[in-house]
Amino acid sequence: MISLELARALRDSGLSWHPVRGDNFSIDRIEADEEIYTLSDMTVEAHAFASGTVLGFNGTTEWALDSVSLDAALWLPREDQLRDLLGSALRSLELTSGTESIGEARLESQRFLVNATIDGSAMRFEATDAADAYARAVLALLDSVAG
Repeated sequence: MISLELARALRDSGLSWHPVRGDNFSIDRIEADEEIYTLSDMTVEAHAFASGTVLGFNGTTEWALDSVSLDAALWLPREDQLRDLLGSALRSLELTSGTESIGEARLESQRFLVNATIDGSAMRFEATDAADAYARAVLALLDSVAG
C-alpha cells in the first residue's frame, strides 16, 4: 500500500477518485490518520448524491461515524490501479538488490524500479515498495500533464 504522503501528493496533483468496491482510503484528518478503510458492500459504501459522493459507514462500532464526504477521504490506490493509471507510459518494473552500510552493519536491501516514458523521456522511479515506485511514476505523469 502506498504511503499517505504519496497519496496526498497524487491527490494534490489532480488525481481524481471514483470509488469502487475494494478501494482503500484514509480519512484525511490528524485524529484518524492511521486508520485504513476498504470500500465494501458490508462495511463502507460509496453513495452518490447530486451534492457529491459520500462514504457511508454501515454499523461501525469503532467510531461514532455515519459518513464522510469524498473530499475528506484520501484514496490509497493499489499497485494494480497505479499500473493502470500509467497506461502506455509504463515500460517495466525491476527488482534490484544490493548491500547497504549502516555504521558497521551491512544489510541486504531490495528496491523496485519502475521504468516509464513520460513526455518522450525515459525515466526511472525507485522505492522499497513496488506500489510506491508506481505512485512516483504516476505523480511524474500527472505533473507532466499539468505542466
